Order: sequence, then C-alpha cells, then structure tokens
Amino acid sequence: MTSRPLLLALAGIATFAVTVPAWVVSHPPRIEPARARPAALARLRQHVVAPTELPPVEPIKFVDLPADEARAFNATVPFSTAPNPPARPFRFLGKPEERARATDCLAAAVVYEAGDDAVGERAVAQVILNRLRHPAFPKTVCGVVFEGAERTTGCQFTFTCDHALTRWTPNEAAWRRAREVAAAALAGSVYKPVGYATHYHTDWVVPYWQASLDKITAVHTHLFFRWSGWWGTPPAFNRSQSGAEPTITELAVLSDAHRTGAALAEADAALGEAAIASLAAAVVGTPSNAGPDADGFVAVLDARAPSDTFRATAEQTCGDRPHCKFLGWVSAQQVPKSADAVTPDQMNFMSFSYLRDRASGFEKALYNCRQFKRADPRDCMKQQVALTIPPVAGTGTKNDGAVPAAGGQARVPEDLPGVRRRTPAPAPSPSSLATPQT
Repeated sequence: MTSRPLLLALAGIATFAVTVPAWVVSHPPRIEPARARPAALARLRQHVVAPTELPPVEPIKFVDLPADEARAFNATVPFSTAPNPPARPFRFLGKPEERARATDCLAAAVVYEAGDDAVGERAVAQVILNRLRHPAFPKTVCGVVFEGAERTTGCQFTFTCDHALTRWTPNEAAWRRAREVAAAALAGSVYKPVGYATHYHTDWVVPYWQASLDKITAVHTHLFFRWSGWWGTPPAFNRSQSGAEPTITELAVLSDAHRTGAALAEADAALGEAAIASLAAAVVGTPSNAGPDADGFVAVLDARAPSDTFRATAEQTCGDRPHCKFLGWVSAQQVPKSADAVTPDQMNFMSFSYLRDRASGFEKALYNCRQFKRADPRDCMKQQVALTIPPVAGTGTKNDGAVPAAGGQARVPEDLPGVRRRTPAPAPSPSSLATPQT
C-alpha cells in the first residue's frame, strides 16, 4: 500500500508538470524584431585611392544614426592589423612671431577638440602635424586647423565653424596646459599610439569618410584613422612646412600672437586704403601713360604730400603690370609728354621714380632727396653730373654743357631713370641736380 507522503509528492510533481509548461506557453519571451540596417550604412564602401591620385579631403558629414547605434556600428569595424609606426618628430621652422601663431592655433585645436585632457590633446596635436606633412592638406599649422572654417559644413575641425570660439573660452590654466602640449609637439614631441593618423572622430558618430580609411587605434572615446593604401604609409608624409603662418582673427580673444597679428592686418588694410586714397592726394591731376610705352607713367606730384605716399601711388597706378615705370615731378613745367621722352634736364629735376620688372625680380623706388628727406640714403637718387666742355676754338659757339657726339650733335645720356651704371661717368664737379640710382 502506497504511503500518504509519497502520494502527495507524486501529486505535486504532476501539478508542476502540467502548470509550468502551460505558463511558459502563455508567457513567451519578448523577442525584439531585427532592426534593419540603415541604408546609409549599407552605402559605405571602402575606396582605396591610387598613389597617382591625391586623396580627397571630404567635409564633415555624418550618417544619420542615434548615438547607441553609431557606437554599435563602430564596434563592428575592426582595427587594422598592419604595422602602426610612430610619426617622425616635427620641428617647426619659422620666425618667432610665426611660431607663436602656430603654437596658439595648435593649442586652440587641442583644447577645443579634446578638452583639458593631456592625452587627448597630444593625440589631436599629432593628427594636425601629420596632416601638415601630407600633400592633401594645407602647408601651415593654422592652415590645417582652420581649413574650410568659412563654411559651416566644410571645416575639418568642428570648433572652427560651429561658433565654439565665441561660446566657450578655456580658463587660464587650461589654456596654458594646451599651449605646453602644442609647444612640445612643435619642438619634436611625438604621440606614438596614433602613428600617422590623419582623421579621428568620437565613437558616437559615423562620418561618411570612415569607409575609405583604416581604423588604427582608440584614445578614450575617439577613434583614429589613416588613409587605406599607400597614402596612409610613412612615404606619403613627405612634405615639409612651408609658407607664413596666417593671422586668425577669431583667436584674438585667446592669443596675443593673433591679437597683434590681427591689429597689424587691420593696420595694413588701412594703409592699403590710404594708399589708394593717396592717389588723389599725392598727384595733381591724373598720371599719364601717353606715348608708345603703355607701361610708363608720368605725373605731377604734390610737393606738400608725404613722400611715402609716392610709392603707394606708383604701385596703385601700375596695378598688376609685370613691367612698369612711374616718374614724377613737383613742377608741371618739367613733366615730359611720356615716360619714354624724358630729356636730360627733365631727368635732373625728377622728384620720384618707381621701376618694376618682375621678370628679373627688380622693383625700386627712388626719391630726389634734395626735395624730400629720406632716412635711408639708399632711397636717394644719384646726383647728376654735368660736364662743362670749353668751346672749340674758331667755332664762335658756346657749349651748353652736353658732351658733343659724332657729327656735332649733343649726346643724350643713355642712363635710364632709376638705373645705376656700374662705372659712373667721370665728374670734374658734381652739380646740385639729381637722377635716379638703384
């Protein structure tokens, strides 16, 4: 006979065997439907640029994805297994004021892109210097940092075109640390983990350019990339720094170097406007280029105008001409009909000359320093020498001071205004007249 406890146990087992499967069937687990992969991600295809073709520098444009989906996608992209050699040390070559501008451009980039984090800042600095060495990018530090900043979607570093410079300013300590990172990078410090990376982005976005680059490392939440193929190898980074570091007006709030540069740029612009205005102030009437020499101008100068305005007037008058001659007199009676019809007397009383010949790299302005004092004697025209020849016996004529040429005609000096001869003509006694020299 079966005992009561055993019967109870069997009843419990039977009940469990019936109720549990019934509950499982009535409460199935919730299965999330598979999310379709965004079409934009499906369109991402790797494109390896041939060594004979310069890779394009694409503007910032992201796939439209929520942050969590972007992170998930980025996690599926494997890191490159190819070697990741460190970049060669970069050492800035340039004038002290250019180094100061480069330092502050680089400092602004690292602090706005990475925040006040030394490791992240060093990584960003390395990418910028890698770009400078790559032929696809500008040739200066500031040029690399602010490339495309004039376009809201064309900039390469978002802080340069999203008004971050006007919304936030690092405190003094953070700015000092950023400048230290920048100065070290410009003096040869290398952040080895990012190798020759030229691109990076945070892991919660997916830029369209990502498919054409190799993912090589991660620093915090930033992923670093280099171009696939030859353009991502060390031989591609064969360019050296060249060109003057530009002044970035937007950095004036942070940088003394760019504040001074901005002020100088404004002053230069003002001087340029003043030079244009001086065309009316320094010249009486309009410069004339009558005659066969269309690149030669003659003008009446205002004797009351500052002599420094004469060159600005000449340059404005000559415009873009590769060869140009501008001659000026303060006396209207001495002005010739054209620049190619100057007599010796007119040359003697010339007040100013400007000669330009870009083919030979020559450009010179000279002044009659008896009329206009100049601090540098090299700005002065050479004194004209007058030769006095005694009259020839029996002719009954009086020599007028010119050297007779063959046939009895007075020989006109062959010297052009503004050109110095290697061997000056012998001079018994200098006169008070002036003629240009270089």
